Amino acid sequence: MKVYRDADIEHSVLESRTVAVLGYGNQGHAHALNLRDSGVAVVVGARANSPSGARAHAAGFTVLSYGDAAARGDVVMMTLPDEHIPDVYAAEVAHRLRPGAALGFAHGLAVHFGHVAPRDDLDVFLIGPKGAGRWLRAEYAAGRGLACLYAVYRDATGRAKAIALAYAAALGCGRAGIVETTFAEECVSDLFGEQAVLCGGIPALIEAGYRTLVEAGISPEMAYFECLHEAKLIVDLMFEGGPAYMRRAISTTAEYGGYLAGERLVTDATRQEMRRILEDIVSGAFAARLIADTRAGGKELAQLRQRQDADIEPVGERIRALMPWLAPKPD
Repeated sequence: MKVYRDADIEHSVLESRTVAVLGYGNQGHAHALNLRDSGVAVVVGARANSPSGARAHAAGFTVLSYGDAAARGDVVMMTLPDEHIPDVYAAEVAHRLRPGAALGFAHGLAVHFGHVAPRDDLDVFLIGPKGAGRWLRAEYAAGRGLACLYAVYRDATGRAKAIALAYAAALGCGRAGIVETTFAEECVSDLFGEQAVLCGGIPALIEAGYRTLVEAGISPEMAYFECLHEAKLIVDLMFEGGPAYMRRAISTTAEYGGYLAGERLVTDATRQEMRRILEDIVSGAFAARLIADTRAGGKELAQLRQRQDADIEPVGERIRALMPWLAPKPD
């Protein structure tokens, strides 16, 4: 694993360059703020009259259309949602990019699966902080930083690596570690982790456990405590030191029962389904389905949202009301 830190990086490479951050949402706001606080000249690209554009303006940024921002930038970073990048890039950005500009992405999906085809004269790189934008910003403000992934897809000018590393350092990631990867590896591993474990597997397992207890006569509040509330404790322990560390920190009863139940829940059939999920990702089928649904108005996504069992939500509100300091933070 190749890791770069601040001491390895030519920070001055961005001193004479303007960075255009397209999008001011989850990642974009943290990129723009951290870059500016690192002394980098930043403009923000946003839709006219959009709430995100208004937030960027309130934060003191020059806010332009996507196309005008792209034309202003020596470095252009796409932090828009994956499903919108192909159409925005084709309609507003591609023809406005300066010759020899650097084009960055926060995730490799659009480029890796061919939904965006950057010109040959452009440096193309990826910077993927390993955490949500609010966390990226908070760690920077605390004088720390998030680890991030970096990759170069095309080095047209001979300076793509230097620009990418300087960009990551200006986000604060050089304080932790900037890990070298490829667009393909970042894209596939990120999508698989989200779907099979983090955003698909874990919520589905929690909700199934909750429903099993409630159907067996356990009160909804008790089921919520046991299947969701305490999940943070276990994840935090694994985050701090890994699965073995977590198992040393819990009771023998929980450890022993966990081994037995884990083998029953994650079976060969589960692993085979994970392989099929991975195949859908690697083939590009998932990315194509996501973008096609977006272009069709998000009809399938709306149907998937409606199919979710919402019974657990009001229970969670009652439990969290006992501990108001756990209230969700604003988006």
